[in-house]
Amino acid sequence: MGHGPATRSWIEIGELARRSGVAASALRFYEQQGLIEGGRSPAGRRRYPRQVLRRVAFIRVAQSLGLSLEDIRAALAGLPGGHAPSPQDWAQLAAHWRPLLDARIAALTRLRDQLDSCIGCGCLSMQHCALYNPEDRAAALGAGPRYLMGDRPSALPRSESD
Repeated sequence: MGHGPATRSWIEIGELARRSGVAASALRFYEQQGLIEGGRSPAGRRRYPRQVLRRVAFIRVAQSLGLSLEDIRAALAGLPGGHAPSPQDWAQLAAHWRPLLDARIAALTRLRDQLDSCIGCGCLSMQHCALYNPEDRAAALGAGPRYLMGDRPSALPRSESD
């Protein structure tokens, strides 16, 4: 059996679900979100080109890394749709994601390191912590967990009591 557009090898949704470990409902969701493309058999059954297995595996790995569907969609948009991606396509995608993954690793490392010291002090309050955030001064830097996002207390404006 050939693999050109006219003789494309198809896999039905149940087989794709079994082989990929992804529920058929999730596969339909991926298709609805534009992450994968499929079609219908002459009998009306949902089916996909066999190379969709690679895309589904990629989606699962990306989700396990905490990447958003928007990040995944943008990455997949850069891959060829009509045939299986080449090793060069995957390498280009990996190079694009390396800085994003490095930033996530750095954020998790900061979280781990700061969480150890916070649990050790016993107050368990990032909002009122006398050590890291007295009087909730980190709020001046913006929304969210500012120190875990990489801001430093030295970035805070000086208070009258300093």
